[in-house]
Amino acid sequence: MTTMTDSSVREFKMPDVGEGLTEAEILKWYVEPGDTVTDGQVVCEVETAKAAVELPIPYDGVVRALHFPEGSTVDVGTSIIAVGVGDGAAAAAEPVQEAVADTPATTEAEEPKPEGRQPVLVGYGVSTSSTRRRPRKGARDPAAAQEVSAAIQAEMNGHGPSAPATPAAPSAGDRPLAKPPVRKLAKDLGVDLATVVPSGPDGVITREDVHAAVAPAPGEASGAAPAAVAPAPSPAAPASYDTARETRVPVKGVRRATAAAMVGSAFTAPHVTEFVTVDVTRTMKLVEELKQDKEYTGLRVNPLLLISKALLVAIRRNPEVNASWDEAAQEIVVKHYVNLGIAAATPRGLIVPNIKDAQAQTLPQLAGSLGELVSTAREGRTSPAAMQGGTVTITNVGVFGVDTGTPILNPGESAILAVGAIKLQPWVHKGKVKPRQVTTLALSFDHRLVDGELGSKVLADVAAVLEQPKRLISWA
Repeated sequence: MTTMTDSSVREFKMPDVGEGLTEAEILKWYVEPGDTVTDGQVVCEVETAKAAVELPIPYDGVVRALHFPEGSTVDVGTSIIAVGVGDGAAAAAEPVQEAVADTPATTEAEEPKPEGRQPVLVGYGVSTSSTRRRPRKGARDPAAAQEVSAAIQAEMNGHGPSAPATPAAPSAGDRPLAKPPVRKLAKDLGVDLATVVPSGPDGVITREDVHAAVAPAPGEASGAAPAAVAPAPSPAAPASYDTARETRVPVKGVRRATAAAMVGSAFTAPHVTEFVTVDVTRTMKLVEELKQDKEYTGLRVNPLLLISKALLVAIRRNPEVNASWDEAAQEIVVKHYVNLGIAAATPRGLIVPNIKDAQAQTLPQLAGSLGELVSTAREGRTSPAAMQGGTVTITNVGVFGVDTGTPILNPGESAILAVGAIKLQPWVHKGKVKPRQVTTLALSFDHRLVDGELGSKVLADVAAVLEQPKRLISWA
C-alpha cells in the first residue's frame, strides 16, 4: 500500500482492508505535518462502508503533508499522507508546497500498480474480490495537483501565507484553487470558477465564494435576471447545500452499504414472515435469577441472552434452517456452525456483527460474547471481519417499544428473528386471566430453501423455550 517515490519521501496510500471495498472516508487525523511517526503508529481513522478502522503507518519518519482533510472520501490506492524518511525527515520543515513538489503527483486516470509484496492492515488480507473500482474522472495536471494539495493543507492547518488584503479573481490562464467539493458545488450551480473572487487562504475559493457568485448583486433590480442561475440541486449535491425546506445528505458509508444489501436481499430472496405471541414470564424470572448468580458476575444478562440461546437450540433441532442459497452452483449450503448476528443501531447506522461459532458457547460464554459485541458496536470499533460470514440474525426491535416487525434477511442468510417489546398483558394462565410478561416474535426466512413447515418448527421451538426455559436443559 506504500510506494517509494524517491529516497526520502514515502506516500502512504488508502489501503484495501481485505473486504473488496473501493473507498473510505477520513474521519479523523491523529497527526499533523511536522509530527514524528513510528512504525505501527495509528495516523488516522477511516470509515468504510462496513466499519470504522484505524490505519497504522508502516514505517518511521516525519509527516510531510496530509493530502486530504477530515470528511474526505478517498478511493483505495490514493495517497493520503506523505512521510519523510531517512534524510527526508529533516526536510519536513520545508513549506508544504515544496514537500509535495518533491513527489510526482498521481493522476486520477491511473490505477495503482502493485509492486511486489504489499503490506495490509493487521488482521486483514488482500482482497480477492472481483469488485471493480469506480472509474476515476479525468486526469489531473501535476502542477495543479500540487497547488490544490497545498491549498488543502493550508486550510486544514488554519494558517499559512496570509490572503491578500484585496483578493482578486485569478488571472487568465491560471487554474483557480479550490477543493474538490467546492469544484463540484460550482459545477452543480453552473459557476465558472475563473470568474469567482477567492477569499480563502492563499487565494483558495471557498463554498461561500461560490454561493456569493450566484447571489444577486447589491442594488440589482428585483425583476432583472442574475448573472448565473442556480439549477435545482441534484441528488449528488453536498450535504451542506440546503434550502429553507429541505436538506440533501450524501448516501455513503454504512447507510449506502445497508441500502444496497437490503434492496438486494428483498428482491433476490423470496421472504416469508411468520409470527407468534408467547408468554415469557418464566424467562424473565430466570433472567433475574441469573443476575444474582456468581458465575455471571460482570456479564451482561438480559432477555436477549436467553432469546439467543433459544434460537440456537431451535437451530440444533432443525439444522436445515441454517443454510444459504448458492445461485451460481444451484446448491443449498447447510452450515454446521452458527455465526449469530445481532443487529445493532449505532451512531454510524445499522450494523450486524456476529458471534462466531455461537452454537459451541456455554450460556456464560454467550453472555460475554454478547456484551463485547454490543459495547464494541456502540464505541464504533466493530471490524469488517466481525460483520462477515453471518448465518442467522436476531433484531431486537422491542428496545424501541415496538411490538414486532417483518425483518429483511441479511444477504446470504436464511433466517432472521425479530423480537418485540416485552409487556405486562392479560393472559390466560392455568385457566385464569392473569397479568403475564408477553412478547411477539417474527421469523422471516428465505422461502427458496426454508418451506413453511421448517420455518414454523423453528419459530415454535424458540417460543417453547422462552415459555418454558427448562427446555434449555431437556432439549440440550
